[in-house]
This record gives sequence, C-alpha cells and structure tokens, in this order.
Amino acid sequence: MIVRAEYEDLEEILDLQYLAYQSEAELFGSKDIPPLKQKIDAVIEEFNNGIILKMTDDNNTIIGSVRANEKNGTVYIGKLMVHPEHRHKGYGSRLLAAIEGCYPNRRYELFTSTKSVDNIRLYRKMGYTIFDRKPVDDELIFVFMEK
Repeated sequence: MIVRAEYEDLEEILDLQYLAYQSEAELFGSKDIPPLKQKIDAVIEEFNNGIILKMTDDNNTIIGSVRANEKNGTVYIGKLMVHPEHRHKGYGSRLLAAIEGCYPNRRYELFTSTKSVDNIRLYRKMGYTIFDRKPVDDELIFVFMEK
C-alpha cells in the first residue's frame, strides 16, 4: 500500500534511507554520499515543504518511500528507495507513478548518478529522458532526467 507519510513515520523512513542507499555507496566505494549523511531535521524540512510517500508491507513496515516538492511548475522528485529485500518487484515504478499522481500534469525532474544504471533504466521505462549531465568530480557524474 502506498500512502502519504505521517510525521511519525519520518524516523523509520530515514532508517530505510540509510539501508537502501548502501548499494549506491558501494557503486562509489564510499559511504560519503548525501543520503547517508542526511539527518532527521532535513527530512522534517522535506516533509513540511513537499510530499513524502511511504509503501508498507502486510505488517505495516515501511519498505519504500519517495519525496517530491514543486517549484515554478516543476516537480522535483528525490529519495526514491525500496528496501533491498523488496527490490525488482516493480515497487520503484509504483512509487514513482504514485508521486507523479500527487502532482498531475506537471513537468517532473529527478537526478541520479551515471553509475546507477538500474535507476536510469527504471526512469527511462517510466518515460524520463536525460536533459543534462553535471560532473561532480572525476568519479561522479549526475544525470538530470525529465518527463
């Protein structure tokens, strides 16, 4: 089930974030990535300024989440995550479609790393196209995608 997260869910979502982004950290050989350094106050700010959705299993445990906020007609989507034990079941696609449904008929934008080939594949499948690339350093290049 996918529903809007409540304030009481934010700690559990942050715990999921720390777990889910371990695979991204492995791609870079470093745990020094923003999702693994984010603190609860930043999640609360995102909650207050946008929408955070949660996906729960039959035990009401949060197994997925995504966030978005809108500025000037563009919806910025971020922190799409699925618990590692629940990946490759279509949950990422369902979460992405659900957050888009919260902001119908808008332009959507998100970004990921060029090393995150599974993410890029998912976003392309969902209709996103690359419109920009920004190198962060010699190892890290972000691709910005829109729909």
